[in-house]
Amino acid sequence: MIIVPKVRGFICLTSHPVGCAQNVVNQINYVKSKGAINGPKKVLVIGASTGFGLASRITSAFGANASTIGVYFEKPAAEGKPGSPGWYNTAAFEAEAQSAGLYAKSINGDAFSKEIKQKTIELIKADLGQIDLVIYSLASPRRTHPVTGVVHNSVLKPIGETFRNKTVDFHTGVVSEVSIEPCTEEDIANTIAVMGGEDWEMWMDELKAAGVLANGATTVAYSYIGPKLTEPVYRKGTIGMAKDHLEKTAFVIDEKLKDLNGHAYVSVNKALVTQASSAIPVIPLYISLLYKVMKAKGLHEGCIEQMQRLFATRLFNGSKVPVDEKGRIRVDDWEMREDVQAEVAALWAEATTESLPNIGDLAGYRNDFFNLFGFEFPGINYEADVNEMVAVPGLV
Repeated sequence: MIIVPKVRGFICLTSHPVGCAQNVVNQINYVKSKGAINGPKKVLVIGASTGFGLASRITSAFGANASTIGVYFEKPAAEGKPGSPGWYNTAAFEAEAQSAGLYAKSINGDAFSKEIKQKTIELIKADLGQIDLVIYSLASPRRTHPVTGVVHNSVLKPIGETFRNKTVDFHTGVVSEVSIEPCTEEDIANTIAVMGGEDWEMWMDELKAAGVLANGATTVAYSYIGPKLTEPVYRKGTIGMAKDHLEKTAFVIDEKLKDLNGHAYVSVNKALVTQASSAIPVIPLYISLLYKVMKAKGLHEGCIEQMQRLFATRLFNGSKVPVDEKGRIRVDDWEMREDVQAEVAALWAEATTESLPNIGDLAGYRNDFFNLFGFEFPGINYEADVNEMVAVPGLV
């Protein structure tokens, strides 16, 4: 079939298998170009199909020569209907890994469930014995609690008062004001249930109890802080409360791993175009200005550059893992540099529909957005027939 982008708001309803494969190959080539990492050898990535999770899996495999198991929840293709981008990403990654002689298998299902946790443990026992790195990179809007059966839905809302600020429709370039009403206590609790650290801790408890964590095993989850501009709706809003919980959970897990000489960390990453971030008002405008500034300074990174730097210079640098005063790894350090933030803040004050094409990088934002779904890669004929029915080679 011929697949074209069909966009509804911040979601693209179609994805292109050839473009998704190109995206994966580009990331693999970047990791290879940076040289070998003396890193993990047997890796579990929970949330492995897109964004930071996919980049972590690619970095583990093609940077450290690791065997990888990926857990994700993606939609396979049906006749005449493309699969989700994460499905095609995983298919491409596992094909490339297996061609390179690397072990790569995956499990598709609800990572919050007991069933998928158990299935993953059985696969580790059967094929790898033990794992030395667990990446937790789930980004889901809802969670069915595996014990209570309650369905929790996360929300993006400020706490205490209405939030008003600029935003941009990244498709049209129109800058407008957005208004978001404050949350309830129930909203906070639900968002923490979905995006906090409880499920991460459940995973680590189950893996440890099953004896599949190697001595010295490390686990890492991902977080974001961001600038003062986005603070009311992000870090001091409902999602920020969930991130606080996630970061506190790292210390709980770290304590539980002491008898294995293991460690748990949260890595605070840079603002990037992801399916999740595209849905957050204010963030697209902030990112388009941030990209302009960071690209001009030669500091810009995408997911794969961030993860390669995390692995090579933080997690597996041959010495102690550097952390901030709250015990977090920081690879948002270039984004949060004083000079970068000062320039972004100045541009923010100037940002209008008319000025944004000159002062921001909305074209870069849009390109990254469409790349997530396999579109707008140079050298691909998007008018050509493609086979949508792509299989994931290592799917268990």
